[in-house]
Amino acid sequence: MKLKPLSDRVIVKQVEAEEKTKSGIILTAAAQEKPSVFEVIEVGPGGLVDGNEVKMVVKKGDRVITGKYSGTEVKIDDEEFVIVRQSDILAIVG
Repeated sequence: MKLKPLSDRVIVKQVEAEEKTKSGIILTAAAQEKPSVFEVIEVGPGGLVDGNEVKMVVKKGDRVITGKYSGTEVKIDDEEFVIVRQSDILAIVG
């Protein structure tokens, strides 16, 4: 099944947590923090949102940081995605 976001919505997928720290310590699954970085999977077309023109800035493949409790979680074909508004994206990771 394919998801196509509407309007100013963006579909993102959480990036896997690191299993090792920078100093080389291997973390157990319980010790790993939930990452706040997501990969952009699909981007909506933008357009008029609440009477204002929205130009999409993010693009497919970007790594972004979103608000902690933003978006709607969906599960498609055993994969978990989050659908957020572009305005919920705080930064593009460069």
